[in-house]
Amino acid sequence: MAAAKIKKGDRVVVLSGKDKGKTGTVTLAMPKDGKVVVEGVNVATRHRKPSQANPQGGLERVEAPLHISKVAHVTADGKPTRVRFETQDGKKVRVAVKTGEKIDG
Repeated sequence: MAAAKIKKGDRVVVLSGKDKGKTGTVTLAMPKDGKVVVEGVNVATRHRKPSQANPQGGLERVEAPLHISKVAHVTADGKPTRVRFETQDGKKVRVAVKTGEKIDG
């Protein structure tokens, strides 16, 4: 299995779809499914009937997973970049391709 280029806590930008251009933080990474959940992006609305757990009912907004290919890591200036791996001091680290800066994961 390939190493995770995008992890929980990373700042990412959406590259395609209805939320194109939005940035957010990864709240959940699902490497086996190849998906990520990004804060405030791809929000799905569900109509819920009143139940004992939720007597009020109403609209429930939930962030749905996005495919990992639809997001890219964000550099300090807010532009998308690819991620590569380098060995520094005997450790494998993630590096932004555009700027060459180290990504602390």
